[in-house]
Amino acid sequence: MHPIKHETLPQAGRAEIRIVAASPEAARAVAEAIRRAFAGAEQRSYPAPEGGTRLHLTVDTETAAEPTPSWLTTSRPPTGAAHADEA
Repeated sequence: MHPIKHETLPQAGRAEIRIVAASPEAARAVAEAIRRAFAGAEQRSYPAPEGGTRLHLTVDTETAAEPTPSWLTTSRPPTGAAHADEA
């Protein structure tokens, strides 16, 4: 890893995260896991050397991400809404 000279620090309460992966799908999977823990959605992607993907995220380290609804909550049909085959 090479040190980067003259890089400015993110503002207080923010963190810059760099992900380098062989495929865009792998980079997105890691970014999604990070987004589950930290608020913030600023994302930039770039081609990485040798055909990979480089993804840069900015996250808010002072604010937790929204809680993820449980599978039970998301699998229930909306309250009061009839299914297509119901009258």
